[in-house]
Formats: sequence, structure tokens, C-alpha cells
Amino acid sequence: MEAGRDPISHTGLVGQLTKCPSLKVAKFDCEPDTPAPQVALVVAPAIDEQHLRVLRRIQRTTSAQSILVVASITEQALIRALAAGAVGVILREQATPDHLESVINVVAHQGGHLPPTLLGTFLSTIGRVEANAPGRGLAFAGLQKREVDVLRLLAEGLDTAEIATKLGWSDRTIKNIILNVRTRLQLRNRTHAVAYAMREGLI
Repeated sequence: MEAGRDPISHTGLVGQLTKCPSLKVAKFDCEPDTPAPQVALVVAPAIDEQHLRVLRRIQRTTSAQSILVVASITEQALIRALAAGAVGVILREQATPDHLESVINVVAHQGGHLPPTLLGTFLSTIGRVEANAPGRGLAFAGLQKREVDVLRLLAEGLDTAEIATKLGWSDRTIKNIILNVRTRLQLRNRTHAVAYAMREGLI
């Protein structure tokens, strides 16, 4: 899947993805009646507020995992993109069909990806944030912000429908978020998931 506003990038990306036998490519516009893909790609020359809004909208309204395909990215923009919901980043110069296919399949199975050149930047940023405000900011214990939001409401005793109403998401999105957390972190049930978040100091 692809979401973005650059028609040249869109054409090039679709051309690359059509060479990947394990992928099915379709247009995705975040509309309520549009079937949610497993992975949504957001293409950008650089990160600006409009692209961050696209990432947040995908995170807020669908169960799709977002990958950012970007020409260049600063440390600050990387942190903002991850906080907005991106779980993978691909540099456009590395976006060969094989690499795209590999990263998309990793993210589709609840993994994440950062290029080696960005991983060091990200880890050093984590260290600075954790030193200044342990347990705060990005979900460094393995949880995305939207996952923490759902677990916090679970801890308050809300059921799926009540959480969906409070956050403005669908019941299906809430169920998928909880299932993804449990599966990825090997948690037995919702209570175990809440206990994990509390133990990590996230709620």
C-alpha cells in the first residue's frame, strides 16, 4: 500500500513494488469504507507536518502498520515520525524491489526496521531521553503510543466498545491493537498486557 502526495515517487514506488511477487499493491486513502492493508507506505522527500498527519491518520483510523520511504531525514524528524506511528523507515536510495519486499514483510509480521545509518541515531536519542525522563516519551519498552493509550484505558476498566468510543476508533482497530500487543510481546491475555505496561512504567 502507498500513501503520499508526490506523483513521481508514487509512480516509481508502484513500479518497484510490482516486481515483488509476495506483495499486493493497492491505493489506500484512509477512508472508513476502504479495507485496511497490513502495511501502508508513506513516501516523502523529507518529513513535514503534512506527512506526519498522514502517519497519525493511518495510526488512528486503521490497523495498518506504516513504513516511511524518505529521501533524507533528520534526527528530530525521525523521532517525530516514529511517534506519529511509523514502525519502519526506508531511505529512497535503498528502495530496491528486494529491500522493499523484505522490509514490508518484516513489518507485516509486527517487526520494525531502521536503516543502520539511522539506528545509531535512534539509540543515542533513546539514551538521552531515558536519562532525562525514564519511562516517558516514545514507547521504548516495545509499545507504540496508541498501544499505550489503549492499555491505559484497559487498566481503568473500560471494555473494547468504550475504548473505541473514547479514542474515536473502531472496535476492530482496538481489538487488533490489543491482539498485536499480546502476540508481539507473548502476553497471555489483556490482564497480562496491562500488567506488562504497568511494570514498564508506561501507565
